[in-house]
Amino acid sequence: MPEDMRYDYMLTTFDNPYDYFEQFEQWFLFDIEKGYNTCSLLARIAQLSEGMSQKEVDDEIERAIDEILYFDDAAIYKKIKRTTSYN
Repeated sequence: MPEDMRYDYMLTTFDNPYDYFEQFEQWFLFDIEKGYNTCSLLARIAQLSEGMSQKEVDDEIERAIDEILYFDDAAIYKKIKRTTSYN
């Protein structure tokens, strides 16, 4: 992968038919309606602070996603990614 490219990761559920990256409003409404509250779960697990660089934030979000998946005994969550540019 070129140096100016990176992956964005996010957590979603297997049954959510909407694309988090392209259809966030629909994705979010579906998620809330089903009672998953995925964004809130991720916010509780990710240890973010104001002094972090964007790379540190991205790395911490990915770490939190991986932790949630590790403890996801019900197997409702999955990790998705897209390739983006730093610019």
